[in-house]
Amino acid sequence: MIYHIVSGQAFFTGIVLLIVAAISSTQSQPVLRRVKATAFFIGVIAVAVSSTAIPYWWYAIAGSFTVVWIVSQFKHGWQRWAPYAMVTVWLVAALIEVPFHIKPSLVLPRDRSIVIIGDSVSAGIGGHDSIETWPSIIAREHQLQVQDISHVGETTASALKRVRSRRITARVVVVEIGGNDLLGPTTSVQFASALDALLKHLTAVDRQVVMFELPLPPFRHEFGRVQREAAARYNVTLVPKRFFLSVIADGESTLDSIHLSQSGHQAMADCVWSMVDLSAQ
Repeated sequence: MIYHIVSGQAFFTGIVLLIVAAISSTQSQPVLRRVKATAFFIGVIAVAVSSTAIPYWWYAIAGSFTVVWIVSQFKHGWQRWAPYAMVTVWLVAALIEVPFHIKPSLVLPRDRSIVIIGDSVSAGIGGHDSIETWPSIIAREHQLQVQDISHVGETTASALKRVRSRRITARVVVVEIGGNDLLGPTTSVQFASALDALLKHLTAVDRQVVMFELPLPPFRHEFGRVQREAAARYNVTLVPKRFFLSVIADGESTLDSIHLSQSGHQAMADCVWSMVDLSAQ
């Protein structure tokens, strides 16, 4: 259930239930009236807790048509079109979200060099020095030149300072950052400012930048919206949050539900490598 919600898949489940509610409302059988009420109630909750960052304006449109559909239950003349209008707007909402759940493609440069910018998910944590981190694994297993700029406790703002102090020459950058902002005292406004500056710096030259989308707890959609808007602004490829979640979903993959164990680092390395477009080699 947690995976379903935090991965954003609950958004699509919610939409399916809202559509079921709308279609059920076109029939008068008592059992369908109960289906309508249950599907609508659970569907609204599923959409809300999924923290899906589709545009506010489309949420406003979908919400408005949903209200119209509710009113139509008491205005018989509206029942001929309101359910179908509601189905349409929520289907469009699903289509808006679908691209953010598709595996991206990463093209390695000829020199097979990449930069990894991350927090303790990439750098590992103290007291576990025997664990080989996923940047090291992916470098060893696939003969990559990896510049690992990851650090324990890194936030987006501190990553920006660290990156500015280093010379980056690789044409591919993988960004795994923002978890400490989300779970710490950083506001979404501060996160937006730091992330904008970081991506602006990284994309100042012709680089492919790939960024892991943050798995979001319920009602924290603003951080996801910041990531998506910044990614669109600087042509940064987003990795759907379900990929990182698929790594930590296995209980043996983490030490404390977030930080990776040895098997977790291996799974993360495999996850990143799975995005590489081998046909472009």
